[in-house]
Amino acid sequence: MARIAGVDIPRDKRIEISLTYIYGIGRTSAKEIMAITGIENKRVNELTTDEIARLRDVIDRNYLVEGDLRREVQMNIKRLGEIGSYRGRRHRLNLPVRGQRTRTNARTKRGARKTVPGRKRARK
Repeated sequence: MARIAGVDIPRDKRIEISLTYIYGIGRTSAKEIMAITGIENKRVNELTTDEIARLRDVIDRNYLVEGDLRREVQMNIKRLGEIGSYRGRRHRLNLPVRGQRTRTNARTKRGARKTVPGRKRARK
């Protein structure tokens, strides 16, 4: 397996797909990286050590990936909470941040249902 940005990328897949296993690189970024390095789309196990080094070099210089990107995202969320913004409060309460409704749905974010006693209508 080729190791790029601290991630073992799959050998039997095309480079374009394999690069997406790195956090912070999607399909578009992978295509840009391939264009910059001048590597045509072949499988990872067909790459030479020189081509792997070029990929590694371009990613290290031009892209924020893996640990650094995760750290930056967490710092942004922490900053929102510290300044007391609405988005920061929603993150802290583990609720949807981008305006989705929570009366119904939002189960993935809120977790399993919590039963509240006396919630049903009183029987006659």
